[in-house]
Amino acid sequence: QVQLVESGGGLVQAGESLTLSCAASGSIVSINAMGWYRQAPGKQRELVATITNGGSTNYADSVKGRFTISRDNAKNTGNLQMNSLKPEDTAVYYCNMNLQPRRSYGKSYDYWGQGTQVTVSS
Repeated sequence: QVQLVESGGGLVQAGESLTLSCAASGSIVSINAMGWYRQAPGKQRELVATITNGGSTNYADSVKGRFTISRDNAKNTGNLQMNSLKPEDTAVYYCNMNLQPRRSYGKSYDYWGQGTQVTVSS
């Protein structure tokens, strides 16, 4: 079975940086889009950034210029580089991948990581 494993979350001070990583394990034919979402206490889950299989990226206005999404198809890995972190970035960050696993009868599915906590102190 395909599984997404996240890493890189933690507690940092405002202005510091973190890099989140998402590694997909299992037998994978291809990965389509990748994305990062976050959910803060009392808020709905929101889109942070996405990247297509062609490398096209999209960012929420609140993170433009500070966050960078990337992918390494050879390693089935996606990253989110977060710079100049602010307290309002505090949230649980979730990795998402749309991919086609082997033995899927040609179908692609969305997979989610369990989330990683990012806390930015002021």
